[in-house]
This record gives sequence, C-alpha cells and structure tokens, in this order.
Amino acid sequence: MKMLKRFTLVLSALILSLIAQSGFAQYPESPVKMIVGFPPGQATDLVARYMAQKFAENIPGSSFIVDNRAGASGILGSRIVAGATPDGLTLMMGSSATLAVNPALYKDLPYDVLRDFAPISLIAIVPQYLVVNPDLPVKNIKDLVELAKKSPGQINYGSGGSGVTNHLIMELFKQAAGIDMTHVPYKGGPAALTDLMAGRISAMFETGPGAIPLMQSGRLRAIAVSSAQRAAATPDIPTVAEAGYPAFQAVAWIGLVAPAKTPEHVIKKLSEISMRALREKEFAAKLAALGAVPVGNTPGEFRSFIEQELKRWEVAVKLSGAKVD
Repeated sequence: MKMLKRFTLVLSALILSLIAQSGFAQYPESPVKMIVGFPPGQATDLVARYMAQKFAENIPGSSFIVDNRAGASGILGSRIVAGATPDGLTLMMGSSATLAVNPALYKDLPYDVLRDFAPISLIAIVPQYLVVNPDLPVKNIKDLVELAKKSPGQINYGSGGSGVTNHLIMELFKQAAGIDMTHVPYKGGPAALTDLMAGRISAMFETGPGAIPLMQSGRLRAIAVSSAQRAAATPDIPTVAEAGYPAFQAVAWIGLVAPAKTPEHVIKKLSEISMRALREKEFAAKLAALGAVPVGNTPGEFRSFIEQELKRWEVAVKLSGAKVD
C-alpha cells in the first residue's frame, strides 16, 4: 500500500513537471503586470495597452494590467522588471531607449539588458519624422542640407533631451549629410514641439503620435521619415534614404521582455500570441495610426535584433558626445 502511494505521488509529480515543461500549465495564475517606463499616452504606453488587450483575449480568464512607472528615461521601470520574480507575472514593454540607448548613455546602469531580460518579441518599429517649422524655407532634405551648409551651426534643432532617441537620430543624420546644426535639448518632446511651432527652433525628429497631428494641421512640415521604407500612415513622405542617403536608417522601436529565467513555455506562449496579433489587419491599423510598423518575431530573433541595436546606438551616443553619470 505504501509503495502504491509513493508510486502515485512520484507519478503525479512527473506528470505535473511534464505539463509545465510542455507549456500546457495554466498561465497566468493571477493578473499579469506589464510595466511601461514612460507616462500614459506615449507610443510605448499605447502599444502596451493594445497588447495587454490581445493577451487577455487570447488567454481565457487572464488579466493583463499596464503599470506606468515613468522616470529616468525608463530606468525606473526597467530596474523593477529586472529584479522581479521570473514567473511570467511581471513583463515590460520596453523600447529602444530602455533596451539599446541607455546602456551606452549611462555609466552606472542598474541593469544589464542581455543578462537581466528574456526577450519575447519585437512588437513594432516607430519611424521618426524630420519636421520643420513651416516658415523655414525648406521643402525637402536637399533644401535643409543646403541651408545648413550655407550657415554652419546657425540652424537650431530640438530634442526631448540630451541623449534621447530623437537627439541621437539627428546626430546620425548630421554625420551622414556632413552638416553642422546646433542642438537645443528640452525636458521632453512636447516642450520641444511647442518651441518648434513657435519658431524658436527650426527642426527636430519626432515620432508619429507627437508629429502626425501637427503635420496634418499644418503647424509643422514633415520633410522625411527615418525608416528604411515609407510609413504606411504617411505614404507621401519620402525616407531620408530616398533623399540621397541610402545607408541611413534609424528608428525607435518597442518590444516585450520578461525577467531573465522566466519559464520558456511562458515566453513562447506570449511570443506566439504577439506574432498572431500583429498579423491582424485591425491591430496593424491601430499601430499605423501611431506611425508604427508591426513586426513580431521569435525570442531568438528579438535577442539578435537587440544585440545589433546595442552596437548601433553605442555609435550614435559617441557621435553625440552625450553622457549621463
């Protein structure tokens, strides 16, 4: 009798182990918190909310909650996720800023991207628009480059702060075009856009959520987009590459990660749901409205992408001279 009981216990444990390893274990057992290191309303936050809804739709009985932990260029939220229990109940909708730029920008970053996070899927790339004040006498990239070369250092461009993505993209463009413009950093993109509309600065790169409404209202003029292909939301706006700089491509991006050592079956499940959702026309249309392009890839592919981006933005940070101690 004792042997039968012991055999039953061993068999039960083996079955539970096999279920967990095969990915059929019930997940999630409680609400999942998806941390975003930026304020509500920004592109990363909006994409996180879209994905939270898709996860809840595809996993019966589940609940995915977006938790905004804004601060220090996404470092606050990233640190929380890096130190969280790897049970799949804490995720992070990260970005190029948190997962690629910050490692080059900050000397003492409290997390290591490749060591502390398990990539799940690259959700979307977010092209940035090169926008100018409508009174600036330029209609395209060629005009801007000619004007900058005639007046080195006299054209001011803005950004959301020293070392943030739109600052670094402009530095990459300046190098590609061989021009000199003066950087004016602001405390966030909205403040820079306000001064751009007022004519206090002349140009800047900005993501779709911030730039597209102002472009459509005529308060700003877009002369190029930073992605390799034209954005679906604005097919009439040429790329920087089309304007004569074929090697130029620099985009912000948004991707989902979990704490390192999160069970593989959880990572795989979330990745597969992400890829299916991003193929849906309705979901793609929501992203297009933000100026974003859906991607969706495997955890391994996303890790390789992050490794490449770490190198790309390290170069951009060196060119900018930006450093935060």
